[in-house]
Amino acid sequence: MVAAALGVGLLVAGPTLRRHYPVAWWLCVGFPAAAWRVARTWRPLMAACGLAQSRKAALTVVSGLVGNGAPPPQPRVPGRGRMHPTSGGFWFLVRTLPGQVPEDFVKAAPAMAHDWEMHAVRVTTWRPGVVRIAATFADPLHRPRVPRQRGAGRLLHVAVGVLESGAQWVIDLREVPHWLIVGATRSGKSTLVNALVAGLAPQRVALVGIDCKGGMELALYTRRLSALATDRAQAVTLLGALVGLTQDRMTVCRKARVRNIWSLAEQERPVPVVVIVDELAELFLIANRTEKEESQAAATALVRLAQLGAALGVFLVVAGQRVGSDLGPGVTALRSQLGGRVCHRVADSGTAEMALGDLNPDALHAAQSIAPGAPGTAVLASADGWERARSHLVTETDAEAVAAEFAHLTPLLPELADHAP
Repeated sequence: MVAAALGVGLLVAGPTLRRHYPVAWWLCVGFPAAAWRVARTWRPLMAACGLAQSRKAALTVVSGLVGNGAPPPQPRVPGRGRMHPTSGGFWFLVRTLPGQVPEDFVKAAPAMAHDWEMHAVRVTTWRPGVVRIAATFADPLHRPRVPRQRGAGRLLHVAVGVLESGAQWVIDLREVPHWLIVGATRSGKSTLVNALVAGLAPQRVALVGIDCKGGMELALYTRRLSALATDRAQAVTLLGALVGLTQDRMTVCRKARVRNIWSLAEQERPVPVVVIVDELAELFLIANRTEKEESQAAATALVRLAQLGAALGVFLVVAGQRVGSDLGPGVTALRSQLGGRVCHRVADSGTAEMALGDLNPDALHAAQSIAPGAPGTAVLASADGWERARSHLVTETDAEAVAAEFAHLTPLLPELADHAP
């Protein structure tokens, strides 16, 4: 009687509970129902998707039916592990059958999502012979619920949004030191840069800006910037100074007999420097010989910073609307050094291919499928895999206010004193 009353109560209050307390609704109502659907459909679903294998050869089965009327044996299906609920879905491990590869399960993911009535299903490799299947019951990118980072937090660690899995989207420059961010106008690229700067501003780091559009984008953060270049000539000089800064830090590390600044004593460790380059194409477009020389100098300096910077506390965040191989070999060489990639909606396929094509073809396809009505939505990829994400909405006003609030933390770097904004 009590169980029946509880069931009726959940059915009546279900819509309200789901709207106001989605996690509680999922754990109390949604997950048990999903677990039942998975258990009920697993065997026929595997068979329909071509992932089941007969226990006997076809001729043996037919001869058995003809000879004695025995029913055919049940086909073998991949072994499914225990389901683990999450705040927005569930996951479980599957042991593949001989001859099966993860791509076979990736192709079956849409059918799984349909049969289990889930928003999306993702398949990833767990270890050889085992895949991980993760499902989400709703799109967490529709209304991100992860709060913005408050306070300084961990050094060079910024929560900028939410992942498709419902977890925080974190950019950790200690883990992935250099990033390429691409996106068309109104795609959310600038919002992501705003979120990153707003998260770094309370930290004891130096922010350096290179904005060859006259400083229109990065001027918002002027009070928090240790240096700013607003045209290509200034950018070349500033990048040269940054290369000189890394060489000075090399000398410090060599004298201390350590391989990076993080091994130095805290009181001797130089301040980390995050270099934000907005609209990369402006550095590489050339119209005459002088601009060609400046472009080559900028490309060389950026590649050197990317190669040496992580160990010496210099990090690159490179953004642009269009980043293609047609900008020259310098862009391709730089791209290979930028391990973190974020691709918003782009206006041309070449930019998406430059950002993601060398990492994961599935990520490239997902990025090209981003709808115009989903600003802030992006595909992020690294050598470890890819995922859809959405950045927090940090407006220009918000970013400017944060930069002003923490202006007192702006370090003065003697090597960059000539480029102070």
